[in-house]
Amino acid sequence: MDHRLPATLELAREFSELFVNRRAYTIQSRHPHPESGRHYYYRPKATDGRKPTGLSLEIVRQHLAGELTIGIYAINPATQRSKWMAIDADYKTALEDLIKVQRQLRDDGIEAALEKSKRGGHLWIFFERPVMAREARVYIYHLAGRLAVQVKGSGLSDGIEIFPKQDELRPGEFGNAIRAPLGVHWGARESRGWRYWYYGADYKLEDQLAYLRRLPKVQEEHLQQMIVGKAVPQEYAQRARQMETPRYFESKPGEFRILGYVEVRRQVGRNWVARCPSCASQGHDKSGDNLAISVEEPRKYCCWAGCTKEMIRTAVGRPVIQRRLA
Repeated sequence: MDHRLPATLELAREFSELFVNRRAYTIQSRHPHPESGRHYYYRPKATDGRKPTGLSLEIVRQHLAGELTIGIYAINPATQRSKWMAIDADYKTALEDLIKVQRQLRDDGIEAALEKSKRGGHLWIFFERPVMAREARVYIYHLAGRLAVQVKGSGLSDGIEIFPKQDELRPGEFGNAIRAPLGVHWGARESRGWRYWYYGADYKLEDQLAYLRRLPKVQEEHLQQMIVGKAVPQEYAQRARQMETPRYFESKPGEFRILGYVEVRRQVGRNWVARCPSCASQGHDKSGDNLAISVEEPRKYCCWAGCTKEMIRTAVGRPVIQRRLA
């Protein structure tokens, strides 16, 4: 199935004015990981393999055309401000909660655009000019509390996710990226890729962007009035912090732990980043960031370049032993 659509640099420019707040971005893999079947996101590199490439109008055009799919970051670390905020929900009653939030936003004098997604939706709020990420987060946390809508985190497995996920970033940090709208989502298995549109306009790029352009933008003064005397609830406070120290759990005899064989370079979102041993054995991954290791479950790891668990285990001298059936 061909998901490509004609897209111009002018459409890319309109998209960028709405969504692009910094040049860092991610790309969704077109091909599923051989073990997990998931389409992971990775930060692209320059041709010399050293520095990440910056988001350009041409890359945005390719995203809109369906040639690739990008993820975008909410916070500009130079200002700690964001052009937008997004509320992501992907559980059983997700759409009901998002509509409830959208109605309350409207009652507060704020218009939000509802985007479809694979299992629920994304609700987007746009600001007249970039606002402090902390102030935007304060407002949504308290709005969710008024509506008894659960926020994911603090022990809750289901609930809305709020982007930006941090109050602020330190130099060199990125926060959490979200799939940029109006592109192809390669993880939608039912169609081997799918576009999820906004409900408020016809399913054409020009009409969708025109709808978003017409949507009233929130003034910073209005947002500040809504949060007077409020703060992010303590249980959800997520200010920028230094990388968590990798936890080297005690292993059972003979159990394999990847953390015992690699050097963690930094933490990106919910993953530690390291050089992939399999890539390194081939002289690749010189920037040392192809391997992702789950912070919450360090036994889970994957290589963005596609190296399998067997390849990684072999590279560190601990090959997977295939048990023979009797």
